[in-house]
Amino acid sequence: MLTPIIGSLDMLVRRQIGNDRERKLIGGALQSAERARILVQRLLAFARRQPLQPTAIDVKTLVTGMGELVSSTTGPQILVAIDTPEHLPAARADYNQVEMALLNLSVNARDAMPTGGTLRITASSREILADAESDLKRGRYVTISVADTGEGMSEETMARAIEPFFSTKGLGQGTGLGLSMVHGLAQQLGGGIRIFSRQGVGTNVELWLPEADVAPVPFPKSVDATAASPTHRGTVLLVDDEDVVRSSAAHMLDELGFEVVEASSGEAALAALDRMPVLKLLVTDHLMPGMDGVELARRVKLTRPELPCLIISGYADVGGIAPDVPRLTKPFKVEELREALATLRSGFQKP
Repeated sequence: MLTPIIGSLDMLVRRQIGNDRERKLIGGALQSAERARILVQRLLAFARRQPLQPTAIDVKTLVTGMGELVSSTTGPQILVAIDTPEHLPAARADYNQVEMALLNLSVNARDAMPTGGTLRITASSREILADAESDLKRGRYVTISVADTGEGMSEETMARAIEPFFSTKGLGQGTGLGLSMVHGLAQQLGGGIRIFSRQGVGTNVELWLPEADVAPVPFPKSVDATAASPTHRGTVLLVDDEDVVRSSAAHMLDELGFEVVEASSGEAALAALDRMPVLKLLVTDHLMPGMDGVELARRVKLTRPELPCLIISGYADVGGIAPDVPRLTKPFKVEELREALATLRSGFQKP
């Protein structure tokens, strides 16, 4: 539901539609929609149903790279110290979601130190030797620790810390989904969290991520949002069973320089494919009645193996999609679509 809302409002904001008062109202509506998106993402994370793209990530690069953002978020009254070893193994996780989890933990730590203090972020390699030791399975993990010198938690608060919507903050100062989101993310990735706290001393939250058995994958750099699109980038086949979602995505693709052919199902897409000898890209929803996006992409690859495909989904139930298959999470804006297309390894971007 949020996909056409955010997509349409984003387009109105970028095109500066309306007078000053109308633009202010449109901007406010987009901000509210973005808040709704964040809320839904946190609920999905808690329920372990958010769409993830786990790969081997470089935790040292991620943690050190967030130092400036964490410092600006926590403010000058808090000293941020980051310590990561040189030879830290890669973790199997979703880069973006781990960044979000680390930011959530840092905000919680900041709020626990209203008069200032020290926030220490460390990373290490750990091993669980026996299943009985904890709720974590036996194996090797990469652990990110976020420790503060704040107020600490009582035993009663500790018992409810990961409960959704539970918060010790004042009304309107938080959703109560920060820790529950981190907990859900960790469990969905096959890891977990551990919380240590003592009133008057501080709190330490450890995020445990499974160690990857391959080298880390470099995180793709963001695309320059000001880069102009080519006047014509070719024809794209867009497949989605929701009319409003398909219409919103079609407008975005048109802005990016594509000629768009729409289909409302996988079967209709295959029929349209026969009439399209030249095609640059397939963009398809995943969960659709009848043929899903994975099956459609598989069948298209039988006749056009070099055709780049982008899977779009707002759900975690995307079985059959390999981690390295380009995927875009609903809802999205045009720049997020642009970045997703830029990660495709085909030459469709060439004039």
